Amino acid sequence: RRRIIDGALFQTPTPILINRGTRAMNAAPRSVLLAWDSSDEAARAARQSLDLLRQADTVYVTMVDPVARMRANGEEPGADIAAYLARHGVKVQVDRIAGGGRQADEVLRQHAVDVSADLIVMGAYNHPRWRQTIFGGVTRNMIEESRMPVFMAH
Repeated sequence: RRRIIDGALFQTPTPILINRGTRAMNAAPRSVLLAWDSSDEAARAARQSLDLLRQADTVYVTMVDPVARMRANGEEPGADIAAYLARHGVKVQVDRIAGGGRQADEVLRQHAVDVSADLIVMGAYNHPRWRQTIFGGVTRNMIEESRMPVFMAH
C-alpha cells in the first residue's frame, strides 16, 4: 500500500484522494481544511482542489505555528493564499494554530475535527523522501493515521 501511494504521489502529475475512514467521502464537502505551509506542494494542492474548495461552505486555511517572514509566509501568514482563494470564489477563514509541542499532523487532524471538516487538502512530501522515510513526517502520518478523506498533491 505504501509503495502504491508513494508511486502515485511521485510518479504522476495528478493529486490523490485517500480515505481510510469508515464513511464515504461526500462528493461536495461542506467544510474543508487546507493545510498551509507556503510550500510549492501546498500551493499545488490548493490549485488542483479549487473545484472542491469552491463548493465548500467554508475553507479553513490552517497553519501550525506559522512564522511571519517575507521569504516564507509573508508578513501576515496565510493572507496570500486566502486572497487567491477568495478571488476564485472560495469562502475562506484563516486559522493560525499553536502546536503546543505536538506534531503538526496531530494538530491538523484535531483542528479538522474541531471545525467538522469533511476533507483535508494538503501538499505532500515537501521534505526529501529519504528524510520522511527515516524520520517520518506530516505526509506519512496523515496517510497512516487520518480517518477522514485527505486530498494530496506533490
